[in-house]
Amino acid sequence: MSAKKESLLGGFKAFLMRGNVIDLAVAVVIGAAFTNIVNSVVKGIINPLVGAFGTKDLESYTSCIKDPCKVVNGEMQGIELQWGLVLSSILSFLITAAVVYFLMVLPMAKILAKRAAHDKAKEGVQETMEISELEVLKEIRDHLVAQRGPGAGSGSGSVPGSGGGGAHPTS
Repeated sequence: MSAKKESLLGGFKAFLMRGNVIDLAVAVVIGAAFTNIVNSVVKGIINPLVGAFGTKDLESYTSCIKDPCKVVNGEMQGIELQWGLVLSSILSFLITAAVVYFLMVLPMAKILAKRAAHDKAKEGVQETMEISELEVLKEIRDHLVAQRGPGAGSGSGSVPGSGGGGAHPTS
């Protein structure tokens, strides 16, 4: 039972130490901080700008479905739709999505495209090197066959001077 517990804990530790989990944790923390920045921009800049053109802050825009929409003794009387709050949240989302796309997704896509093109070019060079290496080996083989003479190429598998007792042809 304890061996199973140790392997379970070991597996959990390996899971936590994988790069993906740590990257995800960092992304969540940065995303939370970034959300605060975007919310501050929307609430501090965009909402007041909308209020400057309208009559109030964007989040304050409401519509009353069932009258009267008044706060009496701390309770809302009637039914109020807070469409300004929804619109403010939609703007926050669109700003966040735009920043993520233009500052993270688009540059990463360009980097990955360049890397893929580089890898493809490198692969082509590797194939060319393999072909030229094969050609060089064929030339060496043909040269060795020519050195042996016409009768020596019967497929004995030995290179001249490799233990046949004779002298090497170049010496």
